[in-house]
Amino acid sequence: MSPKYIVSIPDPTKREIQVQLSVKSTAQGVTLRLPAWIPGSYMIRDFSRHIVEIRATDSTGRNLQIEKIDKHSWRIAAKEEEICVDYIVYANDLSVRGAHVDNTHAFFNGASLYLAVEGMQHLPHRVEILKPGADAYANWQVASTLPAVVADDQGYGQYEAQNYEHLIDYPVEIADLSTAEFTVDGIQHRIAIYGRHHCDFKRLCDDMVKICRTHAELFGELPLRQYLFLVTAVGDDYGGLEHCNSTSLICKRDDLPVDEGEEPSDGYRRFLGLCSHEYFHLWNVKRIQPLKLKESLLDQEAYTSLLWAFEGITSYYDDLALLRSGIIPLKSWLELVTQTITRVMRSKGRHRQSIADSSFDAWTKFYKQDENSSNAIISYYAKGALIAFGLDMTLRQRSEDRVSLDDLMRLLWRRHGKTGVGVDEGDIQRLAEELLGEPLSTFFNSYVYGVEELPLENWFEQIGIGYQLRPAKKLKDTGKAYNSEPEKCQSIPVLGGRIAVHQVGVELLSVTNGGAAQQCGLTAGDVIIAVDGLKVAQLCIDKRIAQLPLHEATTMHAFRRDELMEFNFLPQLAESDTSDLWIIHESNSKPRQQRRLKWLAQQHD
Repeated sequence: MSPKYIVSIPDPTKREIQVQLSVKSTAQGVTLRLPAWIPGSYMIRDFSRHIVEIRATDSTGRNLQIEKIDKHSWRIAAKEEEICVDYIVYANDLSVRGAHVDNTHAFFNGASLYLAVEGMQHLPHRVEILKPGADAYANWQVASTLPAVVADDQGYGQYEAQNYEHLIDYPVEIADLSTAEFTVDGIQHRIAIYGRHHCDFKRLCDDMVKICRTHAELFGELPLRQYLFLVTAVGDDYGGLEHCNSTSLICKRDDLPVDEGEEPSDGYRRFLGLCSHEYFHLWNVKRIQPLKLKESLLDQEAYTSLLWAFEGITSYYDDLALLRSGIIPLKSWLELVTQTITRVMRSKGRHRQSIADSSFDAWTKFYKQDENSSNAIISYYAKGALIAFGLDMTLRQRSEDRVSLDDLMRLLWRRHGKTGVGVDEGDIQRLAEELLGEPLSTFFNSYVYGVEELPLENWFEQIGIGYQLRPAKKLKDTGKAYNSEPEKCQSIPVLGGRIAVHQVGVELLSVTNGGAAQQCGLTAGDVIIAVDGLKVAQLCIDKRIAQLPLHEATTMHAFRRDELMEFNFLPQLAESDTSDLWIIHESNSKPRQQRRLKWLAQQHD
C-alpha cells in the first residue's frame, strides 16, 4: 500500500495544517522522517520542530505507541496492518522555503509537511487536499503542478506523485489568486499571484514569453508538460526557490509591472531577473544536478564545491536573458553587472575564501552570515556570475569564437540533464576542456579554487566594454553604466564600515577589514554619537567624515553596550571598489564588437 496523505486546514486563523497519513505497516513497524532541509536552500531548517502534535492509530482506532528516535524521526510499533498517523504542522514561515497559513491564504512546500515512510520513498504517493469549510474561504483555489487524479474546478481533490522525491518538489498555494497563462513552444505556463497588487498581466506575460523562449532556445528543448510561477506579492521582500515544473517567488508588489514604459523600471527589471533565474534552474540544478546533492537523503548537510556553477552560472544567465531577449538594452544590462561587481569588490572575503570553498561552506557560512561575513566570505552567486562571464569570454577568445559557455551548458544538458547522471566535482572543468581542446587549469586554479583578483578589464574588453573601479561618490553608489568612458573621480575620507540609524546616533553594522573604523578600535555594534566633539545626527556622519583632514586624528565618541568610549579616528580615503562600465565605440574595437554580436545572438553550432 502506497502512502496516502489528507491535507486539511479547518481554521486558517490558527496557522495550522492538519495531515493524516495512511500507510500499511510492516512486521517491523513504521519509521517516519521529515527532511531537515529543502533542495535549493542550503541550510538545516529542521522542519520537524513545527510538528506540534502527532499520534497514530490502527485500523480499529486503537492508539499506537510512537517513539521519537531523533530530532526528525519517529518509529511506530505495529503489526502488518493499515495505520493512520495524524499530525499538526504549525505554519508561520512566510517565505518560499516552508509553510505559511493565515486567513488570506495557505502555502506549503512538501519538505515541510509530508512525513516520509522509510522503505516506501520509491512508491507513488497520493495527496488529497480538502477545501476549508468556512464561507470566508469560498473563493480560494489550489495552484500547483502536482499531477491531479481527480480535482474540482477550484483544484480541491486527489493528486499523485510518482515517488517521495517528486512529491516534495511540488509547492502548493491555496488562496484567492490572480492568474494568467501563456505558452512557450506549445507548453502551458501559468502565473498565480497571491497578495494585493495591480499587475499588468499582459505586459508580464509578453515579457515572460521572451525570457522563457530564450532559455529554451539555449538548451534546444523545453523538458516540461507545464510550468507554474507562484508569486507572493508583499510590501518588501525578495527571493525564489526552484522546482522541476514550477517556482515559488516572493517580491515587492511594487516590482510588478503597472503602466510600464517601453523599458522596465528598476523594480520590474529585478522581478524579471528573479523569474529568469528560477526558470533557468529547471535545467541547471533540477535536471543538471550536482552528484553530491542528488545523492542526499535531506537528513543532513550535503557538501559540494559546485554551487558557484549551479547558482553563479544561473545568475550570469538570468539578466543576460533579459538582454538577449530584447527586454532591456545593453546599457541596462551593464548597469546590473556594475552592481554585481561592486558587491564583490566590497567583500574583503574574496581575498580569503575561494568560490569553491564558498560553495562547500554554504551551510555554515553563506546561510549563517554575521557582522564579519563581508570580511570573511564571498558570495558564490555574485562572484560565481562574474566567473561564469569570465569563463564565457575565455572560451570565446581562446577558440576564436568556436566555443562558448552556451556550448558548455548544452553539453552538460546532453551528458547529465537528459541522462540523470549527477555532475561530479571536477566535471565542469573537464567538459570545458573537452570543448576547448586545451587545458583550463590556470583559469580554474586561479579563480575557482584560488582567490586571485578577477581580470575583469580583460574579460570585458573581449566584447568591446570598458571597465574601471573608482571610489564611491555617495553612500548608495553601486556603480554606473555609461555610453562612453566617464571622467575619473577623486577619493574622499570614509568611515570604513556599514552603518544604520540608531536612536542615539549611528550604529556600526560591520567594519571593513583594514578600514579606518577598525584601525581606531571601533567594532560592529558600537553606536557612534559624536565626531570631533559634534553630535552625529541621522546619517550625516559620512558627510562629516568626508570633510575631515587626512593624516590628522579626530576624536570620536561611541557607546559599546552601555559604556561610553573615546577613539582616535584617523581618516582614510575611500577604496576604489565601485564599478563603472561603458560601451567602447572606437573603430579599432570592431573585432570585439563582432564578438559582442555573436555573444548576444546565443548562436548554436
